[in-house]
Amino acid sequence: MKDAPKYYVIEASALPEVFLKVAEAKRLLSTGEASTVNEATRITGISRTAFYKYRDAVLPFQQMMHGRVITFQLLLQDEPGALFSLLTIFADHRANIMTINSIVPTNGCAVVTISAETIDLNIPLEEMLQRMRQMKGVLKADILAG
Repeated sequence: MKDAPKYYVIEASALPEVFLKVAEAKRLLSTGEASTVNEATRITGISRTAFYKYRDAVLPFQQMMHGRVITFQLLLQDEPGALFSLLTIFADHRANIMTINSIVPTNGCAVVTISAETIDLNIPLEEMLQRMRQMKGVLKADILAG
């Protein structure tokens, strides 16, 4: 009996270059920037053999999380409108909020957890997280579970 696959989340800079190039070739194919595997591998500088060997094993984080319920943990400044502004990001990018939990603010900050379904997300998950981090009033934004 074959063992069930194991998955790891690894920061891109720690990966061998071939994995990054396979991910890029898959992106080129999915966006239409390359119309064939031959063209995508030529653009990225890998062999077709390498592409076919790793294509099912390499999956960018945002694709892996697409369509799942993701739980975000945020540290917000306790100021009027901070939570509203944050929720606007979820609405603008079609993340369906399932739950919101917050603790009573202490020292001018509140920890908020938000669980949201990402099946209809219209931007990559990493980009949405980055937009949250850049918002006024958001001190920290991370993915807690997903």
